[in-house]
Amino acid sequence: MNGFVMTVLGPVDPAGLGAVDAHEHLFLHSAALQGDQFGDVDAMAREVESVQASGIDTIVELTPVGLGRSVTGLAAVSRQTGVHVVAATGYHRDAHYPAGHWVYREPASVLEEVLVADLTSGIDGRDWQGPQPSPSSHRAGIIKLGASYQRASAAERLRLSAGAAAARRTGAPVAVHCEIGTMGPELLDLLADDGVPANRVLLAHLDRNPDPGLHAELAARGAYLLYDTVGRIKYRPDSVLLELIGRMVDGGYGDKVLLGTDVGRRSQLRAYGGGPGMAVLGETFVPRLRALAGDDATAAILRTNPWTALTWSASE
Repeated sequence: MNGFVMTVLGPVDPAGLGAVDAHEHLFLHSAALQGDQFGDVDAMAREVESVQASGIDTIVELTPVGLGRSVTGLAAVSRQTGVHVVAATGYHRDAHYPAGHWVYREPASVLEEVLVADLTSGIDGRDWQGPQPSPSSHRAGIIKLGASYQRASAAERLRLSAGAAAARRTGAPVAVHCEIGTMGPELLDLLADDGVPANRVLLAHLDRNPDPGLHAELAARGAYLLYDTVGRIKYRPDSVLLELIGRMVDGGYGDKVLLGTDVGRRSQLRAYGGGPGMAVLGETFVPRLRALAGDDATAAILRTNPWTALTWSASE
């Protein structure tokens, strides 16, 4: 079956996604974020309700394997709020896995089969913390991978290769964490060498490095530019991001831009008393984007672009 987007509640027609926030975390527990983890279903339902009230209909949840995923929690939040949730499988960069974690010792074949199982059978309800997998009925809809700042370690390259193999076998799209907006060209090269074309790849965090010339080159190769730190003023004012989007639209690459807030810390969620919260995208940024770029460009960025990016392709 092709031409669908896989959500935690099953496949949907791409156009049924509505407006899409292309990068969030609803459940997360990482060694790199001690003290900032979160995983309460009721709290996340409240956060997602605010996202829905802001005009967003679908959330792409990019928490990969071993970092506190709760597929039953994601399904519960989706049912309670009516918001579509696309769940991830995959592996993050090294910083998120402590020394001795099984992702460092398993061969590429095992790493690959874990992802394929999440995508085709159902995500392990215990997030692959064993000893035996416990498949759920809820499938992943995207593969999340990651590299370090300005480099990809040998372990990260192995996991990238396993992710690419799973993408080829299933047709699922791939999102890649680009630490502080780096490694975009190199990651596209690595994935292409493993048979994943650029037009199946979402490059996350590129707005941390708001370089319009570089981004135009990446978009020209076919990659999606995932600008996912909306409202994160410590990185740069949103005015810089708006200017960057304007440059991409004017340059003919408006069909490659995606948006999200990636509020991946407890302290950034309104449901836990933090901020800016996930709803900042729809509440404050989208109106400014519409005023700058117009209705058509805004609709493409929130709707038709992610519909295309998230649609599964033909598998091998």
